[in-house]
Amino acid sequence: MANTYLTRTAGTPTSTQKGTFSAWVKRSSSADARIFTSWGGGSRQFWLNFQTDSTDSHISIADYDGSYNFRYLTNRKFRDFSAFYHIVFAIDTTLGTAGDRVKLYINGVQETSFSVSTAPSQNQVLNFATSGDAHIIGKRDAEEYFNGSMSYVAFIDGKQELPTIFGETDATTGEWKIKTTITPTSGWGNNGFFILKNGNSVTDQSGQSNNFTVGGGTLTKTEDCPSNVFPIFNGMYCPKSSTNAGAFLNGGTTVGGSPSDASSIASMGARSGKYYWEIKVQNATNTRSCGVVRSDSIATSHGSGIYPGGNGNATIWTVAYNMVNGYVQKNDNGTQSQQGSLATLTTGDILGVALNLTDYEIKWYKNNSLVATTSLSADWVAYGNFLLPCNRMDGNQFVQYNFGNGYFGTTAVASAGTNASGNGIFEYDVPSGFTALSTKGLNS
Repeated sequence: MANTYLTRTAGTPTSTQKGTFSAWVKRSSSADARIFTSWGGGSRQFWLNFQTDSTDSHISIADYDGSYNFRYLTNRKFRDFSAFYHIVFAIDTTLGTAGDRVKLYINGVQETSFSVSTAPSQNQVLNFATSGDAHIIGKRDAEEYFNGSMSYVAFIDGKQELPTIFGETDATTGEWKIKTTITPTSGWGNNGFFILKNGNSVTDQSGQSNNFTVGGGTLTKTEDCPSNVFPIFNGMYCPKSSTNAGAFLNGGTTVGGSPSDASSIASMGARSGKYYWEIKVQNATNTRSCGVVRSDSIATSHGSGIYPGGNGNATIWTVAYNMVNGYVQKNDNGTQSQQGSLATLTTGDILGVALNLTDYEIKWYKNNSLVATTSLSADWVAYGNFLLPCNRMDGNQFVQYNFGNGYFGTTAVASAGTNASGNGIFEYDVPSGFTALSTKGLNS
């Protein structure tokens, strides 16, 4: 949702002192990011956001009008870019006990440890409960855009609810999972809404007709959701150096950046099974290498000259297709080899990657035509290691990854190919026996 936000004008509230908000969110940037804002103009506002200090992100919730009516900032750090967080705030300022008036839940568990904990006064009127104010999803006034994905965003006007209205614990896995049907105990209230249910629709599903509009940017539907999580790229992992991380757009599926040899690693990998993904070239001049890296090489491969598929002097495991020069470069625990005279890719071409961890090989496709097969070995996933997609750029250029989301950037695939697994949407036919790299794919 980078540079994308949703907005509606609030009507007369059911309550000026009670309300509950719920959203499933997945980040692809560590920058400050607003999840929900109620904006009344001037300094008057209410917010729920990720607030980043010099090293880590915390969750902040506050009501402000020249000074704080209340404010909470978690001690807990939120570093996971690979999964969805379920965040709920539930407020009732009429309660006699100050600590009960504002409750924050993460994945069904109430947060109780805060570095800032300023409770509202009893019967405090809330800034999200003013008729005519803007309810905004995904940004502040003109900044703090949320870069990532959101799903099942809901607000209940007039009641402090429990998180079990929105989620539940899976009896088999013990994980906190989404409830597809939300039934408030006392109704939705006048300003209640339920959007982004099973897609990118901003039409209110609560029955209150409190529809949102896209205020800016492009709201893109993605297969990546709380019940089937797909990989993204982010700056937490960089196989060259911490200062050469790339830039990440479109929920972490578009990768690039201006630093020389800007490198990055995806948030999900595998050590068994067969997986397919696609990479679309946006500018061939400085598009370099796309491939995989072994998990234990992530920490050891920080340093000058080390990049996906490169540097035979380093004891790392990585293999990548160099799309500019047309070769596959493999570093097998420090032994470097190269498959040359392969197809180059230019702007608009699509590189298909079929990672086969049953037969230990990778097949590379240019626009659906097989151009190379690279042999691996069981050693690539030995000692509990697994392989993750990785990427190297050089210059201010970008490539767009489709891990099965059905999009390159914000553009849907032209005509989806066949996929027998039913998991993921791709431009071309998925090779037989392969599936998308996702939580469903890993558990199939």
